Amino acid sequence: MKVVSVVGQGHADDILNNIAEKVGSLVSFFDCVLLTGGLGGVMEFASKGAKSKEGIVAGIVPGYDKCEANRYVDIVIPSGMGHARNVLVVSSGDLLVSVGGSYGTASEVAIALKLNKNVISFASPVDHEKNFVKEDIFFNKLEFSLRSL
Repeated sequence: MKVVSVVGQGHADDILNNIAEKVGSLVSFFDCVLLTGGLGGVMEFASKGAKSKEGIVAGIVPGYDKCEANRYVDIVIPSGMGHARNVLVVSSGDLLVSVGGSYGTASEVAIALKLNKNVISFASPVDHEKNFVKEDIFFNKLEFSLRSL
């Protein structure tokens, strides 16, 4: 089964949260496991979207307590690694999708690019070839990438 890592702001606005929820729905529609950092914001809304399509959601949380995870996470992996868990979230995915973000997201996108992962972004803090600011183009590219997995 393919895994899609979704990363982004832990505290996002309604626009980014809605985009993240649509991303999660698409990930599940294409029968992929959704993997996030397990917390709030983009991570929670992507998880919510995946669960709306009866998808499987995994989350690698920064601490040792499984209760850190948002309510939509089926499989909680307590890493005890803090921000270093970003490497696990990125390396475990067959595709990385980023939605908005700040320093943590920037590190995840940079690691994914360094690992030659396929990366699709909406309004990424890191400028790269597949970073889009128009929703329709972003979702068209995302659907193409999910079909190609």
